[in-house]
Amino acid sequence: MDKDMNLYEKIVNGEEKLSLVGLGYVGMPIAVAFAKKIKVIGFDLNEAKINLYKNGIDPTNEVGNEVIKNTKVDFTADPTRLKEAKFHIVAVPTPVNEDHTPDLTPVEGASRLLGQNLTKGSIVVFESTVYPGVTEDICVPILEKESGLKCGVDFKIGYSPERINPGDKVHRLETITKIVSGMDEETLEEVAKVYELVVDAGVYRAESIKVAEAAKVIENSQRDINIAFMNELSMIFHKMGIDTKAVLEAAGTKWNFLKFFPGLVGGHCIGVDPYYLTYKAEQLGYHSQIILSGRRINDDMGKYVAESLVKNLIKADIQVKGAKVAILGFTFKENCPDTRNTKVIDIYKELGEYGITPVVVDPAADADEAKRLYGITFATMEDVKDMDAVLIAVAHDLFLGYEKEQVSGFFNPAHSKKVLMDIKGILHKQEYDTEDYMYWRL
Repeated sequence: MDKDMNLYEKIVNGEEKLSLVGLGYVGMPIAVAFAKKIKVIGFDLNEAKINLYKNGIDPTNEVGNEVIKNTKVDFTADPTRLKEAKFHIVAVPTPVNEDHTPDLTPVEGASRLLGQNLTKGSIVVFESTVYPGVTEDICVPILEKESGLKCGVDFKIGYSPERINPGDKVHRLETITKIVSGMDEETLEEVAKVYELVVDAGVYRAESIKVAEAAKVIENSQRDINIAFMNELSMIFHKMGIDTKAVLEAAGTKWNFLKFFPGLVGGHCIGVDPYYLTYKAEQLGYHSQIILSGRRINDDMGKYVAESLVKNLIKADIQVKGAKVAILGFTFKENCPDTRNTKVIDIYKELGEYGITPVVVDPAADADEAKRLYGITFATMEDVKDMDAVLIAVAHDLFLGYEKEQVSGFFNPAHSKKVLMDIKGILHKQEYDTEDYMYWRL
């Protein structure tokens, strides 16, 4: 490294570039934010995705087509272009396998590609959620092997966990405090200064890479456990004939009562990250008690919802096998097109066990992705009529405005009871507490 001028200064002066490896829901907004200030290469292996970005289309809806059209990010699917950058941010997904063990293939693959194109004097920062130790014990050896360079001598590493909340327009990269860490003091300062270019909320310097990795993995584990507690309460209160939402509103008047609600826990973080922590704990001989019991409850919620729907059909004297059921909403969270890791599929599959093939409608979702991943072809809202049961699974804005008259139009008018399942409680319960409705919410 040129001692007179550090890497941060060279990046700010436009003499060196920053690269982003992985341009999904997390990487792409980061690339766009940095490109407002410095030179950025945006790399993703997926050529189709790169072509969309190049044509000014944002399939993630995270920043919108207008922003993508005008961004200065240099989008590419050619890994050799990474040689042009000196500061690399790796933002690839870290999913889990079917058996809930961490799937490190994406982060290992990214390390391999980056290693092959790594130059002396570079800094590599990982953003993917991992268990403590992955950056140093798994990624570094790959980078060294592929590049022939020595970590700590020829290149430095850091870790800065992403906290981007897909579909959230308030909590964005710029407005959330960013945890940063580096392998030594010097690296930490460089990493902190680079991120300070885009994070208005400021950075928090963690004392080590492992501390930063651990902080990230427990943030989502905490949410997971709290939601699991709410889901368990929901099951208990249903048995007691009490409305969970009413209980939470009452309890919520206490100043330190935490505002969590029951629901399906999908997505790439909350339902996944806790398994990274428990996996590492198991390797060290500790079997998680609380974290895994929370995961068990949340993983079974789709099944519980489907069973509750079937019980309500039976109560309403409607034949279960072959019943016409509509599921409104299929994404893992509201107002976000992403269907990967959605828990709505669990409801769909479980209903299938009862001989029910639901009609699925989601105008906000990525229809091609749903077809590819799950083999489901979405119906339209016009198809939702003469139904035996309707299940609102996701609180999309476009479902929030439904009037009772509209909802009643979804059902088979011959039934004396309309089975309405409102998972997120987006409708007004009072309106549906009527003779002709069986209204159920978590």
